Amino acid sequence: MKVFVSGCYDMLHSGHVAFFKQASAYGDLYVGIGSDRTIEQLKKRRTVYSEQERLYMVKAIRYVKDAFINPGSGMLDFVETVDRVKPDVFVVNSDGGSDAKRRFCEERGIRYVVLERVPEHGLEARSTTSLRAGVKSLLPYRIDIAGTWIDQPYVSQHGHGWALTLSLEPTVEFMERGGMSTSTRNAAKKIWPYELPNGDEETLARLLFCFENDPEHNDHISGAQDAIGICVSGLSRHFYDGHYWPSKIEKCHDEKVLSWLEEHLCLVPMFPRAEDCSVVEGKDITPEKVARLTDAAARCWEAALNRDLEKFAEAFRDSFNAQIAMFPAMMKPGVQPHIDRWKDRALAWKMAGAGGGGYLILVVDSLPADEDVIPVRIRRKDSF
Repeated sequence: MKVFVSGCYDMLHSGHVAFFKQASAYGDLYVGIGSDRTIEQLKKRRTVYSEQERLYMVKAIRYVKDAFINPGSGMLDFVETVDRVKPDVFVVNSDGGSDAKRRFCEERGIRYVVLERVPEHGLEARSTTSLRAGVKSLLPYRIDIAGTWIDQPYVSQHGHGWALTLSLEPTVEFMERGGMSTSTRNAAKKIWPYELPNGDEETLARLLFCFENDPEHNDHISGAQDAIGICVSGLSRHFYDGHYWPSKIEKCHDEKVLSWLEEHLCLVPMFPRAEDCSVVEGKDITPEKVARLTDAAARCWEAALNRDLEKFAEAFRDSFNAQIAMFPAMMKPGVQPHIDRWKDRALAWKMAGAGGGGYLILVVDSLPADEDVIPVRIRRKDSF
């Protein structure tokens, strides 16, 4: 007697094994596995494991006689596999059955069996959906240190210069619309659901930038510093000269510098930037103002490498002042009271990202003990 089951079997878990055990009670078990292409089409996401990895794992389960990658597409991607195996029984889980599958089996004279999910004795009931809901993404966040806005060509055409970013470990789940590049990070999740792949960091950043900025919908281009800050570990600076992508990227992975930055930088929450908020209204970009921004960014980099806290705080503060001189709408109502709370305790401050709310980044002598203070943990090069 031949038995057939079909599914994705991504994030293989004990519930799958229990299902295979139940199904194998009806005869020799053959498994059809959804291809990477089919799963991406149906579920609008990439798989965690490739089809070849999933095939290898399923074949290794002792209840499985053999397994195949289904060559078809859609919900009935298994048709060719069934015609190849010629099973006597087709088994589905109670939440995986359908009228279409039932009719398919009736047309071929195959017995159709529906099983309830029953975990192995002593184990919890498992499903891929529940596992996915509980898995925290390990994709990094980023904070911009200085030079924000220079990555937009309508700014850098008035003067060339650097933007500085730090790539952060996801120690907390930062609020959406908070200046932490969550929109770019959400785009990254569509390519890499849980973590960055191994590979050249600048290439990953380019891939993410191009993926997020669809040329067919180019009313807004996210600055390249977002993708770079997420994908390029440590402290980095990128030089913009009138184009969307920087002409050069420099990186610092010096442990003394990174540890020093962690000792003197922290975040405090304000409020999410409003959905209808525009921080570019009333912008006033001049070569003189851009020069102040780029000069501050250059000084900030040198001060960080030299671990000079006084000069770092001065350049950090000057960069923020240059930002809001060009984009005064960054200072939305409600921001100033948060700054006032910290201006006597911090050496410098700026809003993360484009402002309008979100988080304040503080430069401090030592990390405050306030419960809403979030220390930064910089992502090292070998941390993925």
